[in-house]
Amino acid sequence: MKQKIIPILSILTGVLAFLLTIQYLKGKQKEFDTMKQRLMAGTRQIEVVAAAEDIPHGMKLRENDLGLIKIAEKDANDRVVLREDASRLLGKKTLLPLMKNKAILWSDIEGGTVSAMGLSGMVQPGMRAISIQASGAAAVSSMIQPGDRIDVLGTFSFPSKVNPTEMETVTLTVLQDVSVLATGQITARQSGSKRPQSGPAGYSTITLEVTPRESELLVFAQQTQGRLTLSLRNPGDVSFEKDLPEVNFRELEKRLPELNQFRQRNIRGKKD
Repeated sequence: MKQKIIPILSILTGVLAFLLTIQYLKGKQKEFDTMKQRLMAGTRQIEVVAAAEDIPHGMKLRENDLGLIKIAEKDANDRVVLREDASRLLGKKTLLPLMKNKAILWSDIEGGTVSAMGLSGMVQPGMRAISIQASGAAAVSSMIQPGDRIDVLGTFSFPSKVNPTEMETVTLTVLQDVSVLATGQITARQSGSKRPQSGPAGYSTITLEVTPRESELLVFAQQTQGRLTLSLRNPGDVSFEKDLPEVNFRELEKRLPELNQFRQRNIRGKKD
């Protein structure tokens, strides 16, 4: 009987030691997570693309291969793949094995380096990159940066609809929710997530990603001696305003009170 009890006690002791070790490791993991949270507190974080699972080299990336993780902005460099560039990885082959939940770098992907892809590699299939003149106040005091979303407004001189022999100034929304690929010579990849800390950088041109039809429209708008102004959007705002009116002096004079009331109701409704 004694001989049977000793092995049982040994097994129970081993199980207890195993459970205590797991409990100890969980406690240490919790301490580590708490310390990490404290270190990250107050540090701005950004979302970058990571491998959703372990991926061997030579594999073509699919949508379900990709996930997102957060890293400190100060630790980011121009090799990390930002959230908005995730779709550009699809169909690309991996040059190295990718580990689960580890940030994917452009250098991990075939033809994915900034020097290899350039601006053309940032343009999605079926889209076009086109540069327009915009600086200063026309570009929200040069605060617009690569990766932002904007609306394009145009102010033109047209023959008056009331009196065709006279010219009148008209402002209208030309395009909505357009992606900014570059400001001046700086692209989204070159700037990465690190934006200027000492004030906006100057530039005179902005490069947009548009459809072929929209590129024709923008070229025509610039050639008619019109003035283009850019309106900055919240990155999460993908709304589309239908039936926006052309604004001339008569329209402005007639609708100014209505426009102010609409803005106030809209703001209050979102706060509530």
